[in-house]
Amino acid sequence: MATHRRPSQPGLTQSARVTVLSAAAATAAATLGGAPASADPQDTATATQARVDRLYEQAEQATERFNKADEHADQLREQVAQAQDRAARGQESINHMRGALGSVAGAQYRSGGMDPALALLLSEDPDSYLDKAAVLDRLSARQADSLLGLRAAQRKLGQERVEASHKLTELERSRAAVSRHKRVVERKLTEARRLLNSLPSEERDEHDRASRAGRGDTPPQLGGAPASGRAAAAVLAAQQAVGKPYIWGANGPTGFDCSGLTQWSYAQAGVSLPRTSQAQRYAGRQVSMDQAQPGDLVAYRDDASHIGMYVGNGQVVHAPYPGAPVRYDPVGMMPVSSVTRV
Repeated sequence: MATHRRPSQPGLTQSARVTVLSAAAATAAATLGGAPASADPQDTATATQARVDRLYEQAEQATERFNKADEHADQLREQVAQAQDRAARGQESINHMRGALGSVAGAQYRSGGMDPALALLLSEDPDSYLDKAAVLDRLSARQADSLLGLRAAQRKLGQERVEASHKLTELERSRAAVSRHKRVVERKLTEARRLLNSLPSEERDEHDRASRAGRGDTPPQLGGAPASGRAAAAVLAAQQAVGKPYIWGANGPTGFDCSGLTQWSYAQAGVSLPRTSQAQRYAGRQVSMDQAQPGDLVAYRDDASHIGMYVGNGQVVHAPYPGAPVRYDPVGMMPVSSVTRV
């Protein structure tokens, strides 16, 4: 604007100068007024809601990682218990064998002397004796068999203890992963709630109504027959869960996350599914979307981080995200990655 304070240029009348100044001012005002489109409250609310939805998606992905680590930890706990039980039984067997051989040694000692070879049963490490053939030559066949059995049992016990130790170490790693993924989920959900609370009450109420209402709680008419009797039973179970809350990490019966719902529903039909949506997508035969039948599992996104159950007429039943209960939605609500017939 400093150029307009310079002396007037030849040929430029006072009226023209006023016109130029007015046009410049109008242009500046238009530029300043149109720049911050994000200042529109509606645009801000829309961006915030989109961010909330993205956080829910990330929380769901972390939830599936949590479910996988937790499932692995459960398996390891069972394996550790089994290894420890085998080790305890092995130790009991060794104690019994050593006791029997000790009776033989005692009898020989009372009769005037103990065969030096039998002294090995008093040792915690008989291998150094048994590796010498001369030792076995001094024993009766029965005693030799007993000692060889003791040696084998001690080796097996050592292996069981090593296995139990390794499983315990792996279990601790899995527990750490469970805790890590849990923190990620909780952080994402906390941030989503913070953003929702930052919205004006009208926008927040609208978002809550949309998330809770879904696109209908009335069971759709099944289009096509379920692929099997167990699929029909699973569909019925999933429909009975409609309206129950989304609870991350839960697999029923009072609350569900997405893969928890499908796992629980098929469990009511006597079918055991893996815990995570990524594993469930391979729990049967994959078919095309146009061949989907009620009971088929529909996985979403490239990473299969969400899953629902097809119930016919272009509808799935699923557990959407926190704040939204189990409900019916169109099968095309987000990109489909696979359809699996259990």
